[in-house]
Amino acid sequence: MKTYLSCALFCLSLSATSAHATSIELGGFLKANARYVDGNIAFQDSWSGGGRVVDPAKRTQFSAQESRFNVKLNHEQIFGFAEIDFVGSSQGNPIISNSYAPRLRHAFIQYQGITAGQTWSTLVNTSSFAETADLGGPLVGQAMVRQTLFRYSTPHWQFALENPYTYGTTPQQNEDKNQWIDTSNDYLPDTIIRYNQAGDWGNVSISALMRYLDANDSKQWGSGLSVGAKLFTFGRDDLRLQLHYGNLGRYVGTDAARDIIEGEIETSLSSMFAYRHFWSERSRSTIFYGRTTTEVEQTDRYHWGVNLFTDLTPALSVGVEFGRYEIQDTTTETTAPSPRGASNYAQLSMQFSL
Repeated sequence: MKTYLSCALFCLSLSATSAHATSIELGGFLKANARYVDGNIAFQDSWSGGGRVVDPAKRTQFSAQESRFNVKLNHEQIFGFAEIDFVGSSQGNPIISNSYAPRLRHAFIQYQGITAGQTWSTLVNTSSFAETADLGGPLVGQAMVRQTLFRYSTPHWQFALENPYTYGTTPQQNEDKNQWIDTSNDYLPDTIIRYNQAGDWGNVSISALMRYLDANDSKQWGSGLSVGAKLFTFGRDDLRLQLHYGNLGRYVGTDAARDIIEGEIETSLSSMFAYRHFWSERSRSTIFYGRTTTEVEQTDRYHWGVNLFTDLTPALSVGVEFGRYEIQDTTTETTAPSPRGASNYAQLSMQFSL
């Protein structure tokens, strides 16, 4: 019975494949990390723009949660892509299982210049990401947001409506603490217009963001500009750059800046650069730096690092990275000291690309 059922299912799958002419491609990678952190900013699996200043500590953690899997679907003019990984979704504990639940990274459809679903925000130029062992590299200085959107693209222009969300705090009431903003009145999509130019020299993108933030009936308009680029220099070397300014809030810095602080719209300045040099056909290094400063909350965070990667085979690479993450915030409040701290880290990574 099992044999007959298997044959029937196989025949059905063949007929479905020929009828729909859909190609399926699997991809992703397996990644193992060993990470050591020493300092008074609490341990993070990868440095984001946030962080807590704590008592000095040293910690080592091993993890495989950055491993990811994806599937690409092609059917005539339709393209679909879905991807999962296991970052930040702990279910077990280090005592027994170290379990991590799958989380959705991407799930989108493309058809005749239209993209619909969850993927990188139009503000994000993925080619400008640095090659790093620390996931995402200098997140504190770059745009790295994935969300659901509807986007129309031409060879040079992109026009998008993206998921609205206001991240921040309300004004203090009497002597009570600030509260997180109620987002139930986020009703106008964020609008992004982007221009792209590419050639043998590399590529550059310029994006403009327009937002209407009406959380807690605040009725505030926000806007910002973003530039991302990857430029080829000597041989196979390249320079990667990002620069962001304006009311970008959650779009830049990965929790380094909020949209509204105590009812006032935030303005931030963020930048990152990364230079990659090839020592040989298989070995290369990247030096990188990222930073975000804010005007209202007066935060100042930055991250720098240097690494070395070597391809043991075309599918298997190993890398080591050393870096430092710092928080040098200031504040106008006299009752609480400004959070200031720094942590150094070393990380060893091995990645098998599927």
